[in-house]
Amino acid sequence: MAPRKQQEIFGATLALLAERGYESLTIEGVAELSGVNKTTIYRWWPSKPALLAAALVEADALAFDPPDTGTLRGDLEALVDNVIALLTDPPSSDIAVAALGAAVHHPELNVRGFFADRFAREREIFERARARGELVHDTDPMLVVDLLAGAVWVRAVFRGAQVEPGFAERAVSAVLDGVTPRS
Repeated sequence: MAPRKQQEIFGATLALLAERGYESLTIEGVAELSGVNKTTIYRWWPSKPALLAAALVEADALAFDPPDTGTLRGDLEALVDNVIALLTDPPSSDIAVAALGAAVHHPELNVRGFFADRFAREREIFERARARGELVHDTDPMLVVDLLAGAVWVRAVFRGAQVEPGFAERAVSAVLDGVTPRS
């Protein structure tokens, strides 16, 4: 399938997810909005969960390149700012919340691929930091990402609270520097 057409299908999938939710997302609706025949969609993705899982990972709308500011602190702050934008700026915020809600009720919708893809890209932040001597060798990159991204998810999605300016810097500082006084 031509990459442009594939992106149109993914874009239609995510637009309908954000607008209508997972329950009302249909292959027929995606076909109509993207201007392709539904058999074309079924040829590439055998089901609605397979299509949505692919769209979450491969859609240009959710594309992301890991930041490279030259420092671990700068990279992590930029990463947190990216997560904040993902979870607070429509349409990505609507997509993320709808996908999470769908994943809770529909285990066949494998959103783990989305998170695995993101983490695979984020891993290079930590590889560069290790090469610069900014990390102790046994640092668990996934734990760091979970702490930072989890803070944004809890604040923005689960609590529905405003993510105020400076949040990224404070969150990264708490993770990298700790929160207790040094003796």
